[in-house]
Amino acid sequence: MSDDEFMMEDAADDEEYDFDYDDDDEEMDDVAGDVENQYYKAKALKEDDAEAALKAFRAIVDEQAEKGEWGFKALKQMTKMNYLFLHRPEAALETYKELLSYTKSNVTRNYAEKSINNILDYVGGEGKHANISPKVPLDTLEAFYSATKVACDEAKNERLSTKCNLKLAKLWLDRKEYGRLHPILASLHATCAPGAVSSSSEDQTKGSLLLELYAIEIQMYSDLKETRKLKEIYGASMQVKNAIPHPRIMGVIRECGGKMWMMEKAWEKASTDLFESFRQYDESGSPQRIQVLKYLVLTYMLMGSDINPFDSQETKPYKNDPQIVAMTGLVSAYQARDVQAAEKILKANRDTITGDPFIQYFIDDLLRSLRTQYIIDIIKPYTRLELDYIGKTLNISTKEAESLVVSLILDKKIKGKIDQVNGLLVLDRFHAEARKQYQALDGLTSQLDLLNRRVISDKVGRETRSGITSFG
Repeated sequence: MSDDEFMMEDAADDEEYDFDYDDDDEEMDDVAGDVENQYYKAKALKEDDAEAALKAFRAIVDEQAEKGEWGFKALKQMTKMNYLFLHRPEAALETYKELLSYTKSNVTRNYAEKSINNILDYVGGEGKHANISPKVPLDTLEAFYSATKVACDEAKNERLSTKCNLKLAKLWLDRKEYGRLHPILASLHATCAPGAVSSSSEDQTKGSLLLELYAIEIQMYSDLKETRKLKEIYGASMQVKNAIPHPRIMGVIRECGGKMWMMEKAWEKASTDLFESFRQYDESGSPQRIQVLKYLVLTYMLMGSDINPFDSQETKPYKNDPQIVAMTGLVSAYQARDVQAAEKILKANRDTITGDPFIQYFIDDLLRSLRTQYIIDIIKPYTRLELDYIGKTLNISTKEAESLVVSLILDKKIKGKIDQVNGLLVLDRFHAEARKQYQALDGLTSQLDLLNRRVISDKVGRETRSGITSFG
């Protein structure tokens, strides 16, 4: 974020704050006007002389007889400057604690919440601040959140306290500090307890919060590879009905669910979850939609589907995205059973495809699937085929080729046997056709025999009835 953007953001905050003055007290207006002028003069110094700006903001705070809005705004400026521009996190923490003391009654709750959330975003490096916030010790970061929690408890501001805990939980998740994350999650779950719900609208709010918690937990258990807990949280998240979560939250849950199903090779379930995840990410404008689309394309190939994942209305606009073009080519190679082309695409696009460890995990399965499909296609006109020829065609060893053929035989996708002495795949085509003919002839013979028996039976019956009639 540039200095200009930083100042524009502060200006927006200034405009959104509603100042209330007593029209009957002109002296108070004059004082307020003087303080306002001091504030904007101090703000104008930020770019040229940060230290002078800090002193000017400090003068505003110290000269106010009572805590007020301009002192609050001056402390907010000092906190951001110390943290972002001067890289003094400890000094920023001190001015932040001073600022928090204004939130009880000196500024409106909405403005205080927005300002605090904004500062915590700077501290945690969230959203648009992710690339500009300096890395500071975890203890200092935790001190910011702890100070906020204390201030929220004193002001009985449960909403801000919950938001603060959520930010802290996301911070520990991003930094993989799971030991610190667990107690925060426990505290937030207590907030969502059924007994804490008092109205339908509040119940909806609790439901949305619960899904946010599940999104954090499902990422944690996915990273820890705790499959049982992952599946448990995923199942619980699918049962939450009374909620209106942010699309990004459902994108996270569905993404982790889809990856979970992929690990279990439940391709149909994986494709359903990953498509929904992509749709939710796309709606929220999250860049993660591209990565999830790659997972979805991979799933379609692994399940052996002939459906082109880019035929849908939702995915078609991304077909020519620079990050997706390689996957588009891979789909074309897969559907054409062109193993060599697929291997070239994978080698040439390590950054966009195999650079992701999750995708890399399935590359062997993908190539195996493609190679087995290729074998099924090339053996159609033959009754026997050299394993060495199959290996050379697929650019793999004869032993690997034999292993693929054996798996196809065991899976009953082809009928035949391996002649290991001569290195041949002997297909059971002639005998299979002969058996079909013999079975057909046997069936015809049985039908003729049955018909003959019926004819004889009818003839005997007629003769017997005729004899009885004559005797009578």
